[in-house]
Amino acid sequence: MTLAFSLCLLALFFFAGIGTPVAYSMIVAAIVYLAVKGQDLGLAAEQIIQGLYDGFIILAVPLFIVAANIMNAGTISERLLTFCMAIVGRLRGGLGHVNIVANVIFAGMSGSAVADAAGLGKVIIEMMTKDGRYPPGYAAAITAAASTIGPIIPPSIPMVMYALVSDASIGYLFLGGVLPGLLMGVVLMVLNAWIAHKRNFAVEKAVPLRDLPKVTLNAFPALLMPIILLYGIYGGATTPTEAAAVAAGYALILAAVFYRALSWKALYAIISDSARSSAAIGLVIGGALIFNYIVASENIPAQMAASLKGLDISPLGFLFMVNLLLLFLGCLLDASTIILVIVPLFVPTCHALGIDLVHFGVVVVVNTMIGLITPPYGVVLFVINATTRIPLREIISEIAPFIAVLVFALLTMIVFPGIVLWLPRQFGYIG
Repeated sequence: MTLAFSLCLLALFFFAGIGTPVAYSMIVAAIVYLAVKGQDLGLAAEQIIQGLYDGFIILAVPLFIVAANIMNAGTISERLLTFCMAIVGRLRGGLGHVNIVANVIFAGMSGSAVADAAGLGKVIIEMMTKDGRYPPGYAAAITAAASTIGPIIPPSIPMVMYALVSDASIGYLFLGGVLPGLLMGVVLMVLNAWIAHKRNFAVEKAVPLRDLPKVTLNAFPALLMPIILLYGIYGGATTPTEAAAVAAGYALILAAVFYRALSWKALYAIISDSARSSAAIGLVIGGALIFNYIVASENIPAQMAASLKGLDISPLGFLFMVNLLLLFLGCLLDASTIILVIVPLFVPTCHALGIDLVHFGVVVVVNTMIGLITPPYGVVLFVINATTRIPLREIISEIAPFIAVLVFALLTMIVFPGIVLWLPRQFGYIG
């Protein structure tokens, strides 16, 4: 490791440690590296601008953010919750099941765990805690855990970021996330059912079966969005980025015209909020682009690949080692930072060991989503705390079992790659 790179890392950890946003920390660290190496400081800006303007897939990120925000602002979330209530609300722990199923459905629309937790999560938590049905900490914990499914089932903003740094196919990554997302939903529902019986949670009043067609019809236009997205991508009508534009346009038509639940004032607020969120993510991506340039200049990925090959480590052993590291880093770093800065270091080793990049990418995204609900730096926990005022200590006291079953699902995906790769292979993927 050269002196320049050592000072670069020191600057990165120093500024991040004192609370500087990660994007700014990476950019400043990159400037320190270029200054010590005697290179043109303008190279940092050049790498960022070229990377952002040449990366057509990055455009999908703000479009998915707009779609998610429109879904949350209209009455779409409430209609989906009513539909889920009619399907699984009659079971013991029914509102917990509603929470999970609604997140599985909403995952096909938003692509963001934070968006699911902030929008859909706030509504369902209010339902669960009304009249003391569920402890506030439990309602918040199951909501946080269920929101991690959002970026696994397509569309997925983190998968777009992974595709950017790995050159893996976004379309096959999206397909690879379907069964893992459903697996996560199943293990969460099993845990919720067990806890509901153990704590004797109340059984909700069942929605009459005669009302089911009406409720389904009411939610049907919203339920069509995942189908439209997947058909557009895999039917060859659109690229994933164009599908993101279709999602945003469809959400707007649905909320403003069909459901008539979106005013001009609300639309302005949505666009403004989406622009701020997109700019924040864009800065992180920009910082990661220049930082990845530095890592490549230092030839670190090739060195890591060579050293790991020298250890004669098996592909499964490598996956376990990397995921253990990422689970630890998830307690301290944001998911986008891990995907954009840390994960590219391991991609050359995946090539060398014959590890499928779609399998690796889906596993990495699942891992980083678990990090979003892992203390002390669990972003989703902070979001739910901010939107509901439920104390963090109550949420953290209930979150451990949910993390445990999600880690079990992650291990299952690592050991059995077919869970990830079966669906992509049905659509012609050869990996």
